[in-house]
Amino acid sequence: MELGIADDGRVFYVDRNGEVKVVSPDGLVSTAGTVPVYVGQEFGLLGIALDPDFTDNGWLYLYYSPAGSEQVDRVSRFTVDEGDTLDMESEQVLLTVETQRQECCHAGGSLEFDTQGNLYIATGDNTNPFASDGYTPIDEREDRAAWDAQRTSANSDSLNGKILRITPQDDGSYTVPEGNLFAEGTENARAEIYAMGFRNPFRIGVDPNTDGLYVADYGPDAGASNEQRGPDGRVEWNIVDEPGFYGWPYCVGENTPYVDYDFASGTSGEAFDCAAPVNDSPHNTGITELPPAIGAELWMGKASTNTPEIGGSGAPMTSGAYDFDPDLESDRKWPEEYDGSVVFADWNDSRMFSLGISEDRSEVASVTRFLEDLDFNRPHALRFGPDGALYVIEWGSGFGGDNTDSGVYRVDYTDGNRYPIAKLSADRTSGPAPLEVNFDSAGSSDPEGTELTYAWDFDGDGTVDSTEPAGSFTYTEPGGYTARLTVTDADGASANSAVQIVSGNTPPEITVNSPENGGFFDFGDTLAYDVTVTDAEDGEIDCESVVLQPALGHDEHAHGHDLHYGCSGTFPLNGDEGHIGANIFGTVTVTYTDQGNGDAPALTTQEVLVFQPKHREAEHFDTTGRLESAGDEGEPGVAVEETGDSEGGGQNITAIEDGDWWAWEPTHLTGIDEIGLRAATMTEGATVEVRAGDPDSGPTVATIELEPTGDSQVYGDFTGAVDAEAVTDSGPLYFVKTSGELNVNWVEFIGQGVTQP
Repeated sequence: MELGIADDGRVFYVDRNGEVKVVSPDGLVSTAGTVPVYVGQEFGLLGIALDPDFTDNGWLYLYYSPAGSEQVDRVSRFTVDEGDTLDMESEQVLLTVETQRQECCHAGGSLEFDTQGNLYIATGDNTNPFASDGYTPIDEREDRAAWDAQRTSANSDSLNGKILRITPQDDGSYTVPEGNLFAEGTENARAEIYAMGFRNPFRIGVDPNTDGLYVADYGPDAGASNEQRGPDGRVEWNIVDEPGFYGWPYCVGENTPYVDYDFASGTSGEAFDCAAPVNDSPHNTGITELPPAIGAELWMGKASTNTPEIGGSGAPMTSGAYDFDPDLESDRKWPEEYDGSVVFADWNDSRMFSLGISEDRSEVASVTRFLEDLDFNRPHALRFGPDGALYVIEWGSGFGGDNTDSGVYRVDYTDGNRYPIAKLSADRTSGPAPLEVNFDSAGSSDPEGTELTYAWDFDGDGTVDSTEPAGSFTYTEPGGYTARLTVTDADGASANSAVQIVSGNTPPEITVNSPENGGFFDFGDTLAYDVTVTDAEDGEIDCESVVLQPALGHDEHAHGHDLHYGCSGTFPLNGDEGHIGANIFGTVTVTYTDQGNGDAPALTTQEVLVFQPKHREAEHFDTTGRLESAGDEGEPGVAVEETGDSEGGGQNITAIEDGDWWAWEPTHLTGIDEIGLRAATMTEGATVEVRAGDPDSGPTVATIELEPTGDSQVYGDFTGAVDAEAVTDSGPLYFVKTSGELNVNWVEFIGQGVTQP
């Protein structure tokens, strides 16, 4: 989730499931400790910061959601003992943030120290965004407090939806520094608040020149502006260099107001006054008249932007400002040309930008795309270390969070001889003892092309076990080991890569018997599940240790719902009105952690399933292309345009040549009787074949014959029966146009699907 870098080169990072990890300077990874956390919705272990005097006192600070029934988040201080062990008995709870856990979303949790020893804490609005059509959630009805961000972000008496600033004391308490938004003793206001009016300030970074903050704040999901509701969904990147109110839930971007919407009557009132916002919600316990809203420095919307260099962005990330030190002896520090710059990343599409800040540090002077060759996979946290290098957590692919392609990376700037690249592969990473593992350095290289030398430490004892490019090692005793490869070029520069090996334990195996991966449902349906877990060492499985979490999938991420326990049962798969027209679907993550085996540590297995909504907007296809037999004239695959369909839908797919296809994966047609297209077919009509597994050779599971509608934007509804015997497995489903002309607005999957009757 987040990371901190010690002066000696150790990297501490946290996992949302509660683990605090340490990467040593030589690449060894260990678990310092595990904090018991609640991981429903978006809660968990979310933030970490090292004390400014960490080298001397070993203190680190965590933002986490404690396990149990108490609905709070905590900021706690722990001590790291010698041996990189988190002393769990040393916990000092500095600050408690009240939350509600019945409804998703937005927990925040990012932590940062400034140069004066003040700790900044970012908190989310803890408000359900899924019933406000993608606009502002301000439902003032009596039983809808969790759907009203006026209760949190715009409430001076709540710590949610804020940037807090406190000064930790040696005894584990804190004081409030001068200059926060509300003086101590102000009625109906919390003195810890430095800035308010945020939705989900997921990442913050400090400017060491001013001690101001850079705040990446996530926005709602409306696809377009609406005169009756407000602007399209916009994310923000703020320069928070003064206390104040930063707009949410009344204003967004450059102070574009939302409309005061009455959820009880479904009617719209006047636009909010960003210059003099008033919080008159019955859920507000703070002051009524708020400070003038402060607009965002950068904002990126679903249909608009004030930053053309970035365009649209749905998931902003930020570092702090780089502080170039000419006296620092480091062969990896970034050069002076980046002094004062900030790194902006988009989690959704993995783009990274360098933001140049003006000399007075008050505004962005330049936005430049960079690091394109590094090919990051969803950068999740960014921080410049004391060595002048950039450290990055990469989320990787998948929705469950336990992604095999995630990682922690250091981005060095080298002038002259560049570091070699170390790549390590192992044919297995766990199993019963004695465990034989074959290792290989294939893919390791030197940018200058010199010959590499190799040094393997298979068991992590600091002794070189082999100098060959590949080798094998047998772990005779149960336990956890770190195998490390070090490669060195002809000029003496070296790099390493490491992998964890567990001897004496095998990972559990999870089989999801039902529902089928890729099955179809309607949001709000209930699904029955049945899971089989086996583990060679555990023997009989305690089903109460099997955890299932449904979630709302949205583009590349998921909003988790509550947790369910057991090998079988039912769960609701809820959607929302806040993502209408968006690329949404359902996911379920099934997790089991075994009990370990003596000295062999515990292992965790996750299975992630995706469920498809029965109504699929055509423009949200996963892939598109053309049959091999159709030739390559023109642009293969479909295009997207604004639709003229009187039934709405936002966009349709167009430019569909014979042999072009669009597809979704995974799919499973259990319980689906017919497939329908909302399509315009001009004067000729058209034929679409639905094929499973492969667009060229897969079986045809449905054929949809479309009659002419007379115009490219006059739409009708057409269906084809599904051959239930043609496909029985999960896999991709291809819609292949074989003749005629058509545009497609949406696809309907008709039948019970995988849901309960």
